[in-house]
Amino acid sequence: MKFPLARSGVFVFALISATTAHADNIADFYKGKTITVHVGFAPGGGFDLLTRVVARHMPKHIPGNPTMVVSNMPGAGSMVAASYIYNVAPKDGTVLGVTASTIMLEPLYGNDKAKYEAEKFEWIGSMHSETHACAVWRGGGADIRTLEDLLKSKKTIVFGSPGPETENTRLPMFLKHFLNAPVKVVHGYPGTRPIVLAAQKGELDATCGMTESSITSTFRNEFASGDLKVIFHVNLDEDTVPLFGGAAGVRPMLKTDEQKALGEILFRTAAITRPIMAPPGTPKERVSALQRAMMETMKDPDMVAEGKKMQIDFIPMSGERVGAIMASFSKTPKELFAKAAALTKHE
Repeated sequence: MKFPLARSGVFVFALISATTAHADNIADFYKGKTITVHVGFAPGGGFDLLTRVVARHMPKHIPGNPTMVVSNMPGAGSMVAASYIYNVAPKDGTVLGVTASTIMLEPLYGNDKAKYEAEKFEWIGSMHSETHACAVWRGGGADIRTLEDLLKSKKTIVFGSPGPETENTRLPMFLKHFLNAPVKVVHGYPGTRPIVLAAQKGELDATCGMTESSITSTFRNEFASGDLKVIFHVNLDEDTVPLFGGAAGVRPMLKTDEQKALGEILFRTAAITRPIMAPPGTPKERVSALQRAMMETMKDPDMVAEGKKMQIDFIPMSGERVGAIMASFSKTPKELFAKAAALTKHE
């Protein structure tokens, strides 16, 4: 459609005015306010560490420059935080959550304790995308340095986990049911840091709560010394991950179409490594502002420089992309979820 010159000028001016008014409305709302970000894990782990780094830089990218504070809300592998954000938190853009992406599928597994629907959250984005892995502490008392060593072990290797809904449980149970690995999982640890501390005390042998960023930051000394050895990872797109050396990958193990479909259910959400969400019903214009702010934050030179110190090159994912992935699982046949649940069921 063509506009006369005068008319088109009026149209452009009106569009600019509307955009400016929109930004002013967002700034007016956030000015002088505090955004609380509830992290679903205990202090000291990868989720907590990265969220606190982002919270230092993100406010300057939000109109109105609100204060941002981080609060820890551990429980049930971050399901407590997810349920709070979904059902209780104010729906005005002043409360956000950071949880494990993998627990978002719990309602589809039939977990009646998961009081939320993944596709209905307002997804702000994912701060980082990386590979999840399992690691053994000092050989697990059985000189285990590889997945093959684990499969041959005559000793049952004990993994620590926050709860049965988390990857800390589902991954070792996958190794048990799919590969007949001699493993056992003990629950009740609020995060990866407490799990590693328990391993140092001799209470546990291993954990599946490892990511690339947690290894290069929180656990870099343990990893560099060889005390913490990665033996298995779940990258669905790559057979090897350079940081993990010769650790076995899950992709070559999934040979049939059904196994590959089950792999998508079990491991695809792991790539949404550090998601941020707002409650359903949060005003869309504030959600959009927060989505833009998160993506701008991950490119902020100060944020990038801080990442370099942690040996992290951030790979963020947009809120729109996270939302699309989460929504896609609601279309997956229920029988596939039942088979995935059987493959990772805790015993």
